Amino acid sequence: MMQLTWIYKSFDELNTKELYAILQLRSEVFIVEQNCVYQDVDGKDKKSFHLMAWQGDQLAAYTRLVAPGASFPQASIGRVITSPKYRGLGIGITLLEKSITHTLETYSTNKIRIGAQLYLKKFYEGFGFVAEGEEFLEDGIPHVEMILEK
Repeated sequence: MMQLTWIYKSFDELNTKELYAILQLRSEVFIVEQNCVYQDVDGKDKKSFHLMAWQGDQLAAYTRLVAPGASFPQASIGRVITSPKYRGLGIGITLLEKSITHTLETYSTNKIRIGAQLYLKKFYEGFGFVAEGEEFLEDGIPHVEMILEK
């Protein structure tokens, strides 16, 4: 079984190594792998908390937990990502479970809204998220808003 180290930090607590690894992984997957040109560094990182799963010095998985009002009126989870090297090992499930727990606790809320890539809708439904509204294109990729109420 792979041993991961989970780290949860505010933006100001991130060191340069962590920030570089986060931006590198997001670029690798969201821009290069998904062939999507968009502005990843959008100003929301500064208002967010960051959950990272490390194996040694390799960033295996990551999410950004966004404060209410920054993306949606509710708290949000975004930039959900597992490194291609670590896919298929169940890390994404643990990542989302921990992200939900941290978001509910950090922002003292019982609601989380996300903008989910449409192909991941069933994945998020498995955690209790429910689709709301119509499908839409964001940066050329089909998405749907989803909400979780605890």
